Amino acid sequence: MKAMIFETFGTEPDIRQVPDPTPAPDGVVIEVMATGLCRSDWHGWMGHDADIRLPHVPGHEFAGVVAAVGRDVRGFRPGERVTVPFIAACGHCRECYAGHQQVCEAQFQPGFTHWGSFAEFVAIERADNNLVRLPESMDFRTAASLGCRFATSFRAVVDQGRVRGGEWVAVHGAGGVGLSAVMIASALGARVVAIDVADHKLELARKMGATATVNSREVPAVVEAVRDITGGGAHVSLDALGHPETCFNSIANLRRRGRHVQVGLMLADNAKASIPMAQVIAHELEIYGSHGMQSWRYDAMLEMILAGSLRPDRLIGETLSLEAAVPALVAMGRSAPDGIAMIDPKI
Repeated sequence: MKAMIFETFGTEPDIRQVPDPTPAPDGVVIEVMATGLCRSDWHGWMGHDADIRLPHVPGHEFAGVVAAVGRDVRGFRPGERVTVPFIAACGHCRECYAGHQQVCEAQFQPGFTHWGSFAEFVAIERADNNLVRLPESMDFRTAASLGCRFATSFRAVVDQGRVRGGEWVAVHGAGGVGLSAVMIASALGARVVAIDVADHKLELARKMGATATVNSREVPAVVEAVRDITGGGAHVSLDALGHPETCFNSIANLRRRGRHVQVGLMLADNAKASIPMAQVIAHELEIYGSHGMQSWRYDAMLEMILAGSLRPDRLIGETLSLEAAVPALVAMGRSAPDGIAMIDPKI
């Protein structure tokens, strides 16, 4: 099969032919029809993820068709249209039994712990625990966009942030995660303030439902700007970028008893953030992490998509070949594409 592969961290990947995968006894092989290009893939390529073993094929948000099934798989057959959460669970540990598969104690992550989806085929273990059937009406690009950024945002906004109609929600960062969060919070009836450094991304945020926007380069202080817009601070605030400055601002712009959700990954030079702990204590703020979403929670998200209240297809940007995705991946350290860039391994 054709795949994007790199031998060392930070050096440009190659497109080459590698052996086709075969299914594990409890796994499947999926023919990849669409796969998203995400900043997390860039972090992995740079060597910021200790789980990656070289040589490596990246890619962790994808959708496709089951091509082969292991002998122990009971719930899926060849030809079925599926996607997979980017955190795949074991189904047997304490967290899995409690329904918290997104923090499985024995999790694996395609594109990080295992070879990923920047290829024509990808192998997935523990298929019965992790595969999600797709509605026939959903195209593969839309389905692939759910696997990381949209599903992560859904859990962050709905489950961790517990956003309710009428609340003010601040979203720091208007990339794929941030725009997803804007759309989801708006669909729940919240009023959203989107914060970013780029006017064209803020314009996208307004199209996704943001009530107000803030260009952080054009105001003296982001925290005060959010407080002014919201009349005292956000009820819920998300750092959708993953940077010490956006993390601090997201916590500091909360009103009393507000809820901060950290969604953006804090890695490498950005791993440590300063937290206004005195404010956290005095105002009884709540701080949550959010990392992926369980496969069983996809039903709630898919219901909102099929009902038309969520339109993840509006977040999809350009479609790239594997060859064109190489410079796009390398460039993500400097700038992210607008919306969610998709890779079609067939072109």
